[in-house]
Amino acid sequence: MKRLKLGSVIALASVAAMSAISGASAQEVNFRLAHWLPPTHPVQTMGLEEWTNSIREASGGNIDFTIFPAQQLGSAPDHYDMTRDGIADIGYINPGYQAGRFPIYGLTEVPFNVKDAVNGSVALHKWYDNYAEQEMPEVKLCLVNPHDPGTIHSKMPVRVPEDINGHAVRPAHATMARFVNLLGGASVQVPAPEAREAIAKGTADAITFPWNSIYIFGIDQETKYHLDMPFYVSSQILVINRGVYDGLSAENRKVMDDHCTPEWSGRFSKGWAENEASGRDKMMASGDHELYQPTADELQQWRDAAEPLVAQWRESVTAKGGDADAIYKAFIDALEAENAKY
Repeated sequence: MKRLKLGSVIALASVAAMSAISGASAQEVNFRLAHWLPPTHPVQTMGLEEWTNSIREASGGNIDFTIFPAQQLGSAPDHYDMTRDGIADIGYINPGYQAGRFPIYGLTEVPFNVKDAVNGSVALHKWYDNYAEQEMPEVKLCLVNPHDPGTIHSKMPVRVPEDINGHAVRPAHATMARFVNLLGGASVQVPAPEAREAIAKGTADAITFPWNSIYIFGIDQETKYHLDMPFYVSSQILVINRGVYDGLSAENRKVMDDHCTPEWSGRFSKGWAENEASGRDKMMASGDHELYQPTADELQQWRDAAEPLVAQWRESVTAKGGDADAIYKAFIDALEAENAKY
């Protein structure tokens, strides 16, 4: 009996020691996560909160996050460089805020391609995962997050491409800026948090934006006319500093890998997509806004007007040594496979 008791004590002591060693060796990480949207934006309250909570749980509390919203660590266009340089460990970036820097990803900005944010995010993640390391070697691609297809919101009626001629438009990204210029308009390039001021001061007459963000950023008082069609997406990316990612323990890296997947891109994008879509219904019910749905002929005018953007994209990718034909085909194939092609 004494021997049995002594053996039990030794066994329990060994278990306790192993637990202590395991606890001591577990890597604890607190990621600084930066984005440029208001803290009340659905990207944070729906996407980021669900994603970070799932990671906390999966890591047993070893991974945590401190979120810096609303450009607290730097301006919206700087979030890629902030993440690359370690100012943030994880950054929410809009590649389109830096014209020409990421030419392959610029294909996501060409209008009339992505019809659905959730399936589209899965498709875009699967597609760009083949090129991200080439274009963004300093970071790890984690999530792809397009918004629900946006459109043109304006102070004056916009129904056909020629209605842009002579007007100033705040574009969503570099490709939309080129489109505005092709149509005879002037692009006023400011990030989303500064868009309302541009409209209110008359610097811009119109804006390309998703529907409910017009309310989120207070632009609903400035724009009363809305082109009622799924026009384009702006596709953001969540990236991780490469050095920080490589320095994770095997256990923590697996947790992050499990949360940096096309499936998580779709899950992350769902809440924001539904929130944006609700803005259109809100405008229709308000009686204060005029929504115009183009005819089939007018829609074709818009499609035809956007065709030069594909040729420009091909030129930019080819100039960087990319195989534009193969990349374009892979893009279309990915969208069609996920039923996300417009």
